Amino acid sequence: MGEPPAAGARHPLQTAGHGDPVVIIGTGEQAAIACEYLTCDSPHEVVAFSAEADHLTTDTFCGRPVVPLERLASYYPPASHRALVAVSSTQLNRLRRRLYEAVKAAGFDCVSYVSTAAFVWPSVQIGENAFIFENNVIQRMAQIGNNVILWSGNHVGHQTVIEDDCFVASHVVISGFCSVGRGSYLGVNSCVRDGLSLAEECVIGAGAVVVKDTEARGVYVGNPARPTGRDSLTTFGVARS
Repeated sequence: MGEPPAAGARHPLQTAGHGDPVVIIGTGEQAAIACEYLTCDSPHEVVAFSAEADHLTTDTFCGRPVVPLERLASYYPPASHRALVAVSSTQLNRLRRRLYEAVKAAGFDCVSYVSTAAFVWPSVQIGENAFIFENNVIQRMAQIGNNVILWSGNHVGHQTVIEDDCFVASHVVISGFCSVGRGSYLGVNSCVRDGLSLAEECVIGAGAVVVKDTEARGVYVGNPARPTGRDSLTTFGVARS
């Protein structure tokens, strides 16, 4: 076996790329944060922002042009530009999922950002459009799906799988051999015991300590975490079809 990486060693995604021009999808605080992080801590150049035409309120954002998402490919062709959907956990991550799917349908590849101040073991797999902030520790053979946000200071244990479209707030501990279902939200300072499965679109409240598997669309709070009986989509204001 080879030598383990030194403390602070970078994951390949932290140095990959050749300064590709990137269009950020979104014009809110998450987009402004993404612009600053990409500008200061990545090889990429943020050249523009984009939003759906019905939500355009300005021609510029963070000193860059804003163009309608419906016409993005005509302004910034996907052959020469990449995208990053920078939207928070709105509608339990479903808005970010919908915009990501729209960008992919338009032919764009999406960048992932991994902070140079994160520790990511080389055997970790990270999908597209992930955003991993500083001071995250992601252990060996963990898998991070597409369109996942890991805010600052989290621990993701060895061989844990975080599925697509999840949002993990700050200082969350997810122990080893866990799975986090698609579209789930884990609140600040929550904790998940090793070997557990969180079902799709679960909400784990701030400070909750999860010691049992969860059910889909459940909302869990407390120590030990208990189901509230509320529906996660209703909690996040997702319109029901």
